[in-house]
Amino acid sequence: MAGTEPVSAAVNRRRFLLASGATAAAGVAGTSAGALLPRQRQDPAVEPAARTVAQRPPRSAPRAAPYALTTLETTARLGGSAHTGTYRRLVSGPGWPLVVRKELATPGAGRQDRRTPLACFVQFTDLHLADVQNPLRTEFLRSRGASSWRAQEALTVAGAVALVEQVNALGGGPNTRLRPAFVMTTGDNVDNNSAIELEWFLTVMSGGRITPNTGDPRAYEGAQNSGLPLFWHPGDPHLRDQDKRRGLPLIPGFLAAATRPITSPGLRIPWYSTVGNHDDLPGGCLSPALNDFAVGSRKLLSVSAADAAAYAKALGSGDDPKSEVLKAILTRNAASARTVTADERRRLCTPHEYLAAHLDPAHAGAGPVGHGYTQDNLDGERMYYSFKVAENVLGISIDTTYRSGHYEGSLGSDQLRWLERTLAAHSSRSYDADGRLVRNTGADDAHILVFSHHHSPSMTRRPDAARTDEPRHDGAEVIALLSRFPNVVAWINGHSHVNRITPHAHATPARSFWEVNTASHVDYPHHARLIELTDNGDGTVSLFTTLVESAAPHRTARDFDDLSAVGLASLYREVAYNAPGLAESMKGGVQEGWVGGPGDRNAELVVAGGSAAA
Repeated sequence: MAGTEPVSAAVNRRRFLLASGATAAAGVAGTSAGALLPRQRQDPAVEPAARTVAQRPPRSAPRAAPYALTTLETTARLGGSAHTGTYRRLVSGPGWPLVVRKELATPGAGRQDRRTPLACFVQFTDLHLADVQNPLRTEFLRSRGASSWRAQEALTVAGAVALVEQVNALGGGPNTRLRPAFVMTTGDNVDNNSAIELEWFLTVMSGGRITPNTGDPRAYEGAQNSGLPLFWHPGDPHLRDQDKRRGLPLIPGFLAAATRPITSPGLRIPWYSTVGNHDDLPGGCLSPALNDFAVGSRKLLSVSAADAAAYAKALGSGDDPKSEVLKAILTRNAASARTVTADERRRLCTPHEYLAAHLDPAHAGAGPVGHGYTQDNLDGERMYYSFKVAENVLGISIDTTYRSGHYEGSLGSDQLRWLERTLAAHSSRSYDADGRLVRNTGADDAHILVFSHHHSPSMTRRPDAARTDEPRHDGAEVIALLSRFPNVVAWINGHSHVNRITPHAHATPARSFWEVNTASHVDYPHHARLIELTDNGDGTVSLFTTLVESAAPHRTARDFDDLSAVGLASLYREVAYNAPGLAESMKGGVQEGWVGGPGDRNAELVVAGGSAAA
């Protein structure tokens, strides 16, 4: 089915990581042409991108500098031969062309000459900034398979800083010449719902100095110097761990470099925040009642096969016993756990604390204060809001998390009703649940973009023990609601760690919209999206989605001896590309199950709507 994750060993691994805690969008029919100004500032030095691959300039033709900052120009690829074992170095490969998607509307000839730029912004998703020394992490699940622990996780902060640097370097968008006006993060900004990870995330985004270390400030206390061959020990020349056997390098000084202070310049443009399950729950799926273990001094890295199997079974259960199962395992094995330095900064964040931290003026950065959240959000502990993307363009950020403990998503009835009211307030025409046309002459018409963490296939209907007073609603119900409002252009989200763009077609073309699902920045392929919106002046609008990598060079140091912040960010990407089983499944350095097909990457998504349809 379009929009769902492909059934493959690679993606099954990713689904396991999402669940385990081991690591854890139809156009505007009622908008007048004259109402679309003023608009975001254009960069006159940048030419709009050509409309098709065939019409692009030859590869030898010079291009403006901003093109080299996106995957239109070049992409990271695995090299053809192994460095050692199965480990392969990264190289710079050819860029990916723009693909025109016309499932929802016919692209009009000459639209690029009539096009009115409306908006330009960037999407981050699934950064998973991780305190890898947190005692509540369940690295012990690696005994059930090499794919259930990420060797690159100690470098998440360095990788995120390099992504911020890339966004700061972007000029005008390749299709509109508009400079990006803001960044939207679509959740799983952190990995373990801890106060210190949240502090790191807010500082990465808004600027400042970060020390990605917890516990003993003088020593690393985690899996990667535990002496257990389950894990990559980059600094130990004597231990032949399973990752070195498959080619991961020996890097003296790696752990000291990974935990030393790093300074983020912060985004030079405003940014907004959307909550994900890892932001709301420890490991993305566990109960907040496990706080005592998070701030404690015992870190469990190895368990019996029976305990590992019991927890893996609990994670796959339709019910929610996993927190109790994990609590029992941690308690039963406390004597054999590693003693680490307790750290109160690892405490789990309540929704109130999460919102308050966003509202702290110390983290305002380039704005806005609260990054979408307001005092009203804090007072009601509501993590959903609407905001102005651009003139006549509305953004809606929704909260799809289960607060009681589950990695899947849903919406509660109160939020679903709020979403319907917000959509109606910006739609002069819509359809009721029975398909009848509804006119609202008082509406403030706008193109509408909806943001969430979960994508539609990962939203289910199950009770939420933290909010027992309201029914929950799944992805199909959200799709049905959005399709009632022709002003909805796209639903933009993350969670799957896969690039996938899905057309949600309707028998009434104006009621169709796109769903844009973007891959993670912790796993291969480490992508963000530059998103641009245009009115084509012919009754259609186009949403352009251009993938962006971080500013880190594709090539790492030949001898892995560059342990600067830039070198670590490059290594972060390269190790992720060498995840167990991933390199072997790639063709031409690309694994399409995760990076998506050509139409899921750099695309023009055409949909009915726009000023000509008013």
